[in-house]
Amino acid sequence: MTHGQILHRAGEEIRFLHFPLTCMVSITLMTADGRTIETGAIGNRGVAGLNAFMGGKETTQTEYICQVSGDTLTIAAEPLKVEFNRNTEMRTVLLKYTQVHMAEISQNVACISLHTLEQRFARWLLEVRERTQSDRFTLTQEFMAQMLGVRRAGVTVAALALKEMGAIDYVRGDLKISDVSAVQKLACECYLALKDEYDRLLGVRDSGSLG
Repeated sequence: MTHGQILHRAGEEIRFLHFPLTCMVSITLMTADGRTIETGAIGNRGVAGLNAFMGGKETTQTEYICQVSGDTLTIAAEPLKVEFNRNTEMRTVLLKYTQVHMAEISQNVACISLHTLEQRFARWLLEVRERTQSDRFTLTQEFMAQMLGVRRAGVTVAALALKEMGAIDYVRGDLKISDVSAVQKLACECYLALKDEYDRLLGVRDSGSLG
């Protein structure tokens, strides 16, 4: 998958599910006036296309877009639905992930309402790092602004603040987290709260040091 690639458009039937390996997928929602905001992020402990096995018409009002380039495992929805109904072990794991996904949506509502842009930006960088298992990724300021639901100028100020702290290096879309602890100090508690939920339901993974 490449940066900006659309995996699924709003209103379309979900025909494939995607299990990211090294890429990161954003779940985005577009308002009537054309503004876009990220409502969730999917990395290598998640799956894009939950609606495919949740019943109903198997469509969604959200769009799935590749945020960080990388690899994904892709499977057609129909055989996965058959296996979901047959394989109780797999069904348990997917339902646990669904619970995590619901917790993420709730956490995001609180985060947008209660925390500063700088805190949200730091949290968002940590979540990209967590989901891609990499300290370096390609992200434009325009794209980051869309994901955070703010103007590009706001992201510019936040990125500059982290760069001056020595927490990140950022040149022409190439972003590298240089000091993880500094980013963690600036981030709001939402990052750790959601990570704890992932670890509780899907198994603990130490992301403190990445290769």
